[in-house]
Amino acid sequence: MKLFITKGSPYARIVRVVVLEKGLADRVEVISAKTRTTDSPYYNINPSGRVPYLVCDDGLGLEDSALICSYLDNLDGKPMFALPAGAQGFEARRLEALVRSMLDGMAVLGREKWRPVNEQSPKIVLHETDRAKRLLALWERGIEDPVFRGPLNMVQIVMGCTLGFADLIPEFEWRAGHPKLDAWFEGISAKGSFVETAPPVHA
Repeated sequence: MKLFITKGSPYARIVRVVVLEKGLADRVEVISAKTRTTDSPYYNINPSGRVPYLVCDDGLGLEDSALICSYLDNLDGKPMFALPAGAQGFEARRLEALVRSMLDGMAVLGREKWRPVNEQSPKIVLHETDRAKRLLALWERGIEDPVFRGPLNMVQIVMGCTLGFADLIPEFEWRAGHPKLDAWFEGISAKGSFVETAPPVHA
């Protein structure tokens, strides 16, 4: 299988963590794709130009980190990250959706902040910064939820990759005002799969 990524993408990192946790490193070739470039050869592989993108052994292409993670997790018939039935599974889905909402907003903020200053939209920067602050305050209270403790799960993986991305955004400091979130992040960042997939300083 071939997994197309960019090393700074938090969405691609989510999948890369799952690849390592599932012991699939020898079955999944990780390839850096050239995105946001006119006429990139990658667009012949995935016309949307987005990452991550998994080309399965049978040639089927999968886009979207959640879909790819589910596929990889179920390859051996022994899913590590499958959600339980009933209320507990629904709650985990609810929390993951909320974490992904924070990630989506931060991705917009990051792209904006990496533009030259004269090309940035102050309105977008303010809107996404305010959104991130609200959600960080929410998670400072919510990080003690049982879903963030115990065996690694998808909610934890998405949160870890989200906070790792937040560290890269220029002039965005989230740690000082969120000690519980910071402490939790330090813990998950020490896991081997997170160390190995750590993004470059400039995503």
